[in-house]
Amino acid sequence: MAASAGGAWWFLRRFSQARHLLDTPTSKIRSAAQGYVEFYGVLHDSAEPQLLGPLTNTPCLWWRYKIEEYTSNGKKRSWRTLESGSSEALLQLDDSTGSCLIDPRGAHVRPLTRQVWKGGLRHPLGVAKTGWRALFSNDQRYRYTEERLHAGQPLYAIGDFHSSGGGRQGLDLPAAQGAVIREWKGDFGGLLQRFDSDGNGQLDAREWQRVQLAASLEAEDRHRQQSTRPVQHHLAKPCEAQPFILSCAGEDELVRQFYWQAAGGVVLCLAGALAAAWLLGINSF
Repeated sequence: MAASAGGAWWFLRRFSQARHLLDTPTSKIRSAAQGYVEFYGVLHDSAEPQLLGPLTNTPCLWWRYKIEEYTSNGKKRSWRTLESGSSEALLQLDDSTGSCLIDPRGAHVRPLTRQVWKGGLRHPLGVAKTGWRALFSNDQRYRYTEERLHAGQPLYAIGDFHSSGGGRQGLDLPAAQGAVIREWKGDFGGLLQRFDSDGNGQLDAREWQRVQLAASLEAEDRHRQQSTRPVQHHLAKPCEAQPFILSCAGEDELVRQFYWQAAGGVVLCLAGALAAAWLLGINSF
């Protein structure tokens, strides 16, 4: 029954992800609507310093690594994960119309570059062993995996899109005013020094009106300054349960993989249901 429920959940999850990809039209960065969108583009170097892969020391834009240890306990043999991690630096995606910064945190990333090798030290020295050196290496207690994204590689990206600057955002004055007041309250002593005119250590109704008026003017000034900045596009993880995917493979390949995985979930669900029915039939006798 657990296998049947797990298979059903897996089918629904993968099928839903495939439908999200198919139902979301491809947009251009310059003209994309705010919200859930998908882009095709090319990765470019951003203004941030270039990263280095933690295992190979290879320059890249994004990395993910894993170090595993081979364990053997009688008949049970397996690889146990010792360390893993991924970078969080922003990525820059360019298409023919503009540029978009991507926050990779929380994304399902499918990179083009992936290296897997083995060795005898927990942390490898230098680049991965390849060819005959790897074939005749006897000390293979540890397994290393490093995945990377590099400048110039194609990228399919789907997630939550928003833009700032360039006068694109309207001013929600009550919300902006409240944010300014909360910021000022963080330094309550400074707030009293500015607006406590009678020096009694409290803000009366008239003094509080002055605080609100000053916060409103400050919010409007900040909005004007932000509006003069060049427009900046961002892509990040959606707040809702929608897929956030960064992949060097295109949409068609991703959808095909999701459908195959959904089919695997159906098989598991049916197998679990048949096994449960068979076991219940035996127990009934």
